[in-house]
Amino acid sequence: MLGSILNLFGKSPFTPLEAHMGKVSECVHLLKDLFNSIEAQDYQNVELIANKIAEMEHEADLTKNEIRNHLPKSLFLPIDRAQLLEILNTQDHIADVAEDIAVLATCKQIQLLPAFCNEFKEFLDKNISAFDSILLISKEMHELLESSFGGVEAAKVNSMVEEVSFKEHEVDVIQRKLLKKLFQLENEMPYTTFYIWQKICLAIASISNLSEVLALRIRVTLELK
Repeated sequence: MLGSILNLFGKSPFTPLEAHMGKVSECVHLLKDLFNSIEAQDYQNVELIANKIAEMEHEADLTKNEIRNHLPKSLFLPIDRAQLLEILNTQDHIADVAEDIAVLATCKQIQLLPAFCNEFKEFLDKNISAFDSILLISKEMHELLESSFGGVEAAKVNSMVEEVSFKEHEVDVIQRKLLKKLFQLENEMPYTTFYIWQKICLAIASISNLSEVLALRIRVTLELK
């Protein structure tokens, strides 16, 4: 892997970040399959998907470590080395959260109650949508490099950052409604199940929160140019 990482740096410092983000994206998008299987009460598949998320998170960790260990120190980089590592660490934290959610979902055979289902799916979809917006931004970094972090391309990315922040706000609104619904259903499930769902909801909300943090880190990087 060392040779491939060094080759990626030869093209652009953002290419290895994008490779790492691809692993993170797989972790996040597997969450939809995970909760679809919970809704269907297919707990064997829940375990399989959770294992796949853990596998992809491990691959993301390996990629992160290769990037950190072999990030050129003497080679000129168009952004500060510390800024690049902050972006990398934030990306990796999103993969960690996805794995945490998978672990929570396999603590016991939980059910997605019909009265809770629609709000939960909307909540999950909006968090993934916020992540997808930052995923698009990460793919724009090459164009920014070519444009010296200025002009129309920089304005475009700034607009995309604002979109991530707006989606994170929408998640907050949905989360309040979702938690109210969850507490209304508290007596319809064992306390341990209620506790797990509460932890799952808070962990899922972290995806949009971290997506916004990542977007703002990228914006700071652009503004320093």
